[in-house]
Formats: sequence, structure tokens, C-alpha cells
Amino acid sequence: MHDSEIITMLWSREQKALGEIALKYGKLLFSLAENILHCSEDSRECVNDTYLAVWNRIPPEKPDPLTAFLCRITRNLSIKKLRDRNAKKRQAETLPIHELEYCIAGTSVEEKVDAKILGKKIDEFLSSVDEESRVIFVRRYFFGDDIEAIMSLVSMSESNVYARLSRTRKKLKTYLMKEGVFDA
Repeated sequence: MHDSEIITMLWSREQKALGEIALKYGKLLFSLAENILHCSEDSRECVNDTYLAVWNRIPPEKPDPLTAFLCRITRNLSIKKLRDRNAKKRQAETLPIHELEYCIAGTSVEEKVDAKILGKKIDEFLSSVDEESRVIFVRRYFFGDDIEAIMSLVSMSESNVYARLSRTRKKLKTYLMKEGVFDA
């Protein structure tokens, strides 16, 4: 089923739309949550919470593309769950986003990443890099994939993936400085 049909069903308040979302995107959403939480039970809970959030947000929202909308909700719910869980355990987060700290200084990285202006600048930057670098960067820092998963996805060696990530981070830092978002 096409995304536009699913969105139309949601606008018509047909519960079958949630089943179609689960069928089409369930594995992707679970994988995203699992990469952040590393706990199947919590990941399933976040995916189910995603379905509820979608049901409550459409209408009035009409997302395009639906995949990005779903992933953003799942990622945000997963990060919130991780924060809550870690607050109880007093543990550090395991997201690889700490690798970006040197090119996004100031307040905590999480606060900066959540800022809309920074998000737009990162989107602009990513649209300017080659597709392979963009895929590697997004898979690592948005989806939280480990290096081995990225290696198999892009058919590169471990050292090449690390080198590509390093070069992309350096380019991002330079871009953000040029745009006035980040001071050295």
C-alpha cells in the first residue's frame, strides 16, 4: 500500500491504517528503537507508542514523506525512554552522537541537536555531500547503527567507514562555522 493511501485512511480515522503502517514500517521502526535502547521490550513499547502518536497527530498533520515522520517519532520516543531509564540507573547514554561534540560546542549536544535551526543547517549540509557519505552519516547518527551494520550496508571496510565519518564530521564543523552556527 502506498503512503498516500495510508495517510488518507488515517484522515478517515480507519484503524486499518495502523495495521498497514505496522506491516510496512514495523521492522524499520523496531530496528531504529533497538539501536537506541538495546532492549527489545522497550523498543516494542516505543514502536507501539509511535502508532498511538501517529493516530493522534494525523489529522491535522499530513506528513510527506511518511517514513521520515514515523522515524522521527520513534527516535524521539526512544531517546526519551533512554533518558528516563538512564535517569533511574544514573548511566550515560549509548548513542554515538557524542562523536559530534567537537563540531557542535556550547551547551549539551542533545540540546543543540533538538534546536530547529541546527537541524536545518545539518540538513542543508547533508544535501551538499555525496550520497554515500550522507547514508553513512545518517545511519550512524540518526539511526544509531553500529559500524559493522554500516560496513555491510555500503560494502566498505571498517577503516573506510571510520575515515568517511571523520571527514564528514570535519566538513560539518567547517560548514557550521561558516554559517555562524558554531564558533571555534
